[in-house]
Amino acid sequence: MTNKLARLINRLNKLPFSLRRFLVTKAFCSKVKYAGTTGIVIEKLTVNEAILLLKNRKKVQNHIGGVHAIAAAVLAESATGVVFGMNVRDDCLPLLKTMTINYKRRMQGDLTAIAHITGEQQQQLSSSLKGEMLIKVEIHDESGEQPLECHMEWAWIEKRR
Repeated sequence: MTNKLARLINRLNKLPFSLRRFLVTKAFCSKVKYAGTTGIVIEKLTVNEAILLLKNRKKVQNHIGGVHAIAAAVLAESATGVVFGMNVRDDCLPLLKTMTINYKRRMQGDLTAIAHITGEQQQQLSSSLKGEMLIKVEIHDESGEQPLECHMEWAWIEKRR
């Protein structure tokens, strides 16, 4: 069972890379306006994986020239939210329930977020009108290290009729 978002992304994923990346990012940012203000780019999006990029540009920098902590948090939320959203039933509403971020060290350069959802989680989402789950995400900077640890718990509820 695929939802409306997954069907759209599956069609866009058949396009050439540069066009696909632009259109998938544009579609996401048209629905999640705040994420669009950071300049997040969706590099890859499937029903079980999302890879997003956030360039270290002036508009997202902190006072020491790194990506601001909140911009990194938006990146983590966006990566988990979009892969979660690809799997939520059309008659349900996705909601971020808990966001825990531990900053381990200064971020260096651009950031890449990789979020995954398991087959078991996909099954749970398709068979229930309500629930919650932890969506895994890793954030890497240009050094290849993970400067922060993120735990994003998403919930879903049935839409009001």
